[in-house]
Amino acid sequence: MKRFVRSSAAGQIIRWITGTRVLRYPDEHSDFTCSVCYTDAAASDFLFRDEQEVSQAHRPASAPIAATRIPTIADVEKVHTRADLEHIYMIATQNEEFRDFHDQPITPVKTSDGTILVDWYSTHDPENPQNWSPGTKFLVVVQIYLYTLAVYMGSSIYSPSTSYVQERFGVSETAASLGLALYVLGYGVGPLIFAPLSEVPSIGRNPVYIITFGIFVIIGIPTAVVDNFGGLLVLRFLQGFFGSPCLANGGASIGDTFTLIKLPYGLTVWAAFATLGPALGPEISGFSVPIKGWPWSMWEIVWLSAPIFVLLFFLLPETSSDAILLKRARRLRNMCGNNKLMSQSEINQKKLTVSNVLAEALLRPFQITISDPAILFVNVYTSLIYGIYYSFFEVFPIVYVGIYGFNLGQMGLVFLSIAVALTIAVPLYFLYLCKIFEPEVKKKGLPAPERLLIPGLFACFLPPIGLFIFGWTSRSSVYWMVSVVGIIIFTIGIFQVIQCVFIYIPMTYPQYAASLFASNDFMRSALACGAVLFSRPLFINLGVGPGVSLLAGLTVGCILGMFTMYYLGATLRARSRFTAK
Repeated sequence: MKRFVRSSAAGQIIRWITGTRVLRYPDEHSDFTCSVCYTDAAASDFLFRDEQEVSQAHRPASAPIAATRIPTIADVEKVHTRADLEHIYMIATQNEEFRDFHDQPITPVKTSDGTILVDWYSTHDPENPQNWSPGTKFLVVVQIYLYTLAVYMGSSIYSPSTSYVQERFGVSETAASLGLALYVLGYGVGPLIFAPLSEVPSIGRNPVYIITFGIFVIIGIPTAVVDNFGGLLVLRFLQGFFGSPCLANGGASIGDTFTLIKLPYGLTVWAAFATLGPALGPEISGFSVPIKGWPWSMWEIVWLSAPIFVLLFFLLPETSSDAILLKRARRLRNMCGNNKLMSQSEINQKKLTVSNVLAEALLRPFQITISDPAILFVNVYTSLIYGIYYSFFEVFPIVYVGIYGFNLGQMGLVFLSIAVALTIAVPLYFLYLCKIFEPEVKKKGLPAPERLLIPGLFACFLPPIGLFIFGWTSRSSVYWMVSVVGIIIFTIGIFQVIQCVFIYIPMTYPQYAASLFASNDFMRSALACGAVLFSRPLFINLGVGPGVSLLAGLTVGCILGMFTMYYLGATLRARSRFTAK
């Protein structure tokens, strides 16, 4: 627990106020001795020729594997990157079997200019997030899950207030829907700025989370009391903007703690919370808004997010290994008086400029998207799915209030069908990971990225099937539960597809994964924002059946894209100059 508090935002503030006399790290105590002393004599004699070679050969993010030791099954389960996994199997092929291993000290590397690279003290260093206990990892990811849930709920919790906002401010239905649309747009724009900031070693993930989420909670108060429509729209956009870091960086934080083999499990649950969040919003505010008025839904965001912020402030530790090792290097320099002690992340950070960060965050993802049709298809497909999902907030009132006579609270309960779908989809995907993905990785190494799309080849048929069922059974002559079955089928399909493509992206371009996720989030949110605005006129003018069928037809076309990406993805990727060799 001390480690949690020490590296949390509250702990870092306490350390700063007390001059590091409270909540000290082990290497700040006078009796501390390193398992490997960071002196010129103790550092490895192996010299790298230049800094580029250092950055390629030295990867402190994962638990280093000694080249002289035979790797074990436990090694495979600790690997964090594709390069490390390939290195393990290269060594393993020269030996008949894996053997058990124990904690081993890690000798620091000395570069040609005399710099000694600060690393983990041993292969089981407790400060390495990869080595944290299962209970510790569970507490970390649960906080990320709750954070994500609160932000996503903040979007749709406004939905039952739309008609009341329309009446209060005298605006059209489309204008009132901007309160939802601009929030979604805000959390699409935010990651383009906040994702690169969290990758800067001297900043890390926690400051970005805590500062922005604190602003998110504070903005919720004026949003609930604002008395003009323009102000409401601006505040809703800012809410989404400052709530956005967890939507892009949350996956990175989970990746910091989970190893390569276990990472898909953590990301699957995270995606489930992200999918569930918008579905719970209308249920929570649907019964209260008709009685308490539209501001009540805005207050509910504050009441939900404030306790989660307090939890993050006191108990969320820093998970970025680059940030952790940078701070360790600073402490060792103070302790040893040796200015040659530096972390690899410090060396890399010196090369960072504003123009480089902006290029990596804004320009590079779109260059890759244009040059690789597979990535372009992934972004278009996920954007389409996301847009259809958010169109539910406009079509559900037409169907369940207009056709079936539900009140707002009862309509909100229909969204629980998405929760039912997740209870089916998540175990199904876990079954694939446990029975196919994980055994294959342990036996043969990491497969080609296209192999990860196999569940999606089956699941891509479900979204159009579910939409056609929903669209053509949404009539008074058909029992309302039949249309809900269509929603469940649709949700199971999109969840499986999104899981496949979200693992596909970092496997194809690992060095640009963070930026690609940020650009994908922007494209998804931009289309979802538009869907909130155009879906109601679409369904009113065409009717629910034809309107939903139009969207279903687009997902039918994407079935061909999924199979093309599976069979031709490697060929298309090989033509891109950004592909990792």
